[in-house]
Amino acid sequence: MSARENGQRVALITGGTRGIGAAIADRLREDGFDVVTLARSGGDVQADVSDPEQVKAAFDQVRERYGPVTVLVNNAGVTRDGLTIRMGADDWDAVLDTNLSGAFHCTRRALDDMLSARWGRIVNVSSVVAERANPGQANYVAAKAGLLGFTRTVAREMARKGITCNAVTPGVIDTDMTSNVADELKGAVPAGRVGRPEEVAAAVAFLCSEEADYINGATLAVDGGLGA
Repeated sequence: MSARENGQRVALITGGTRGIGAAIADRLREDGFDVVTLARSGGDVQADVSDPEQVKAAFDQVRERYGPVTVLVNNAGVTRDGLTIRMGADDWDAVLDTNLSGAFHCTRRALDDMLSARWGRIVNVSSVVAERANPGQANYVAAKAGLLGFTRTVAREMARKGITCNAVTPGVIDTDMTSNVADELKGAVPAGRVGRPEEVAAAVAFLCSEEADYINGATLAVDGGLGA
């Protein structure tokens, strides 16, 4: 019996208060999920995903207030750009701890609920730069590339448990994070335009659906052909 049939429809979106995360939250609400947003501030639940103790406390709070988490979207991310030769250890650690370790901390907690339900959906929001060089973002690229390896590993580990783990790799998407560079990057996108957060949300929603039951360990590009 699926989580849908059991009524277990709690979807937790990290970094879910703005940009791509907010669009994902809106779309999953439309699809009938009970959506909970997690963010450092402003979300339904507050936590820094880089801190495993805060993540544990946040999941305890979500379970108490909303129920077990059967859909997890690891979207929280930060940037600390700079050339590798000038990048400080603090900038490296901040990005890896949030963008990669944060996904691990949240996934580990969510899997407890998913294993009990014998059903789950995990979608990791990576980036087109995970598979192509992007000078000045060694930390961000390493984290997003690591997220793809993490995705495939969890998929293999959980495949017989009714749990899928997939990734999306957005390209240049119209958000606050890209507002200063979107116009200059637009020419590099084969589609000739930047993407919309809602387009990423549609891909995530599909991977969270019953129709995607046989899709596991996959990477779905939402980049207008930029990574081709």
